[in-house]
Amino acid sequence: MIVEITAIDDARLDVYRRLTEAQLRQEGDTGLFIAESPKVIHVALDAGCEPVSLLCEERHIEGDAKAIIERCPAMPVFTGSRELLASLTGYTLTRGVLCAMKRPALPAVEDICKDASRVVVIDGVCDTTNIGAIFRSAAALGVDGVLLTRTSCDPLNRRAVRVSMGSVFLVPWTWLDGSIQDLHQLGFKTVALALTKRSVSIDDAQLNAEPRLAMVMGTEGDGLSNAVIEACDYVARIPMYHGVDSLNVAAASAVAFWQLRKR
Repeated sequence: MIVEITAIDDARLDVYRRLTEAQLRQEGDTGLFIAESPKVIHVALDAGCEPVSLLCEERHIEGDAKAIIERCPAMPVFTGSRELLASLTGYTLTRGVLCAMKRPALPAVEDICKDASRVVVIDGVCDTTNIGAIFRSAAALGVDGVLLTRTSCDPLNRRAVRVSMGSVFLVPWTWLDGSIQDLHQLGFKTVALALTKRSVSIDDAQLNAEPRLAMVMGTEGDGLSNAVIEACDYVARIPMYHGVDSLNVAAASAVAFWQLRKR
């Protein structure tokens, strides 16, 4: 159903115009999120996410949005000029297409870990770009699941979803409300990515031979807390050159996921 936008204060457009990320999470029975760009929307649909409505430029109805509209014929499609949509959302749309979707139910930590050999724990990472990049690396490099502390950014934040290129729909994830020690009870050894006196190189033979490993990564600035580091079985560092002491958490995640991948 194509709906031409005539007024940006239309209540049906609140999901794109007025609601903050926090408010989106509280909408309806399960909450909502926004997927941006046709490719990301298709990945979300392939993963079983349920669309609520589409917002796109007029020129994309027969262009980039056409296949999405054909996949979801009952979905309302709100459309207008590029300038109108920018005034509505407050930013210029990437590829001119946004889709509001219902948030999927999250699995339990135990379900993610049940058959996994490699998981990552994201502790206190609140930059949406880094979250998206970590998920993209996790999907590409064979990580079985992602666990996030509540101090981390929501992976279904619009920007995080876009930066991940939809990878947040490819790797199972959930919130870790317990402690790092809980992973020991689920059969995992844990490794903190941190610079300490007891850090081993990330290519340490014993570390790489662990059959089930949880990689714990911390916030961009302060890194992991001493309490989290002490709770882990290993502490590992990425060898550096030219006096560089560390990498951005997103770059470090890609190196860690490759080196510590399941063999």
